[in-house]
Amino acid sequence: MKFTVLTLFPEFVASFKNYSIMGKAVEKGLIHLNTVDIRSYARNKHHNVDDYVYGGGPGMVIQAQPVVEAIEKNRGWSGRVIYLSPRGKTLNQQKVEELAREEHLVLLNGHYEGIDERAMAYVDEEISIGDYVLSGGEVASLVLMDAVARYVPGVLGNEGSTEEESHASGLLEHPQYTRPYDFRGYKVPEILLSGNHKLIQEYRRRESLRVTYERRPDLLEEAALSKKERQYLDSLRDQEA
Repeated sequence: MKFTVLTLFPEFVASFKNYSIMGKAVEKGLIHLNTVDIRSYARNKHHNVDDYVYGGGPGMVIQAQPVVEAIEKNRGWSGRVIYLSPRGKTLNQQKVEELAREEHLVLLNGHYEGIDERAMAYVDEEISIGDYVLSGGEVASLVLMDAVARYVPGVLGNEGSTEEESHASGLLEHPQYTRPYDFRGYKVPEILLSGNHKLIQEYRRRESLRVTYERRPDLLEEAALSKKERQYLDSLRDQEA
C-alpha cells in the first residue's frame, strides 16, 4: 500500500512513519508513505499558494494551480485522490476496508478556508472524519492512514487482529483485561479464566452487544443478530424500564 500526502506541512505528516504500527509497516516495506509539499508547485518566487476569496469573505483559499499540478505529478496510474474535507462523506469501517484494497491513495490536505473548487475536478472522492472542522487536513489524513493500514496484509503481524475490533462486526468491542487478576478490588470476570473458549466467545459477544446498546444503539439497527441475541437486548431494555 502506498500513501502520498499532498500538504503544506510535509514534516508533520512524515513524522507519522516513525511510530508504532505504521513505523513498523514502513520499515518492513508493507507501507510506503510519501509527503509532497504543495508549495513546491507554486509559480511565484515566494512560493505562495493562497489568495483572497472571490466575492469577499474571511480567510484565504489555496489556489487550484499548485494543487492540480501536485496531483498530476504524484498520482501515477493507480492513485485514488481523496480530499480530506468536512463536507465529504463520513469515514466508517466499510469505507476503511474498501480503501485498504487500493494500491495507492493520494490524500489531499486543505488549509485556510479550503481549496479552489476548480481543483475538485481532479479529486476522486471527499472524505470527512467527523462532523467538526479542523484547521487543516493533516490530522484527518493521519486518522485515515492509521485505520486503513491495519487492513493491509501483514501490517498487524502477531500483534493483533481486526476481526474482534470495534465496528469490524458492526458492534463495539467487548471489554479487555490483563494482569493482575485483582486490581483495587476490581476482578477479571471468572468466565475468562475458565479455559472454555466457546463460553468465552459467547460472553464476549454478549458484552459487545451490551456495550453497543449502552453507547451506540444506532449501530444495532444494521447489525446481524440472532434471535437469542435480540432476546438478550430485550432483557437489557427491560432492566432499564
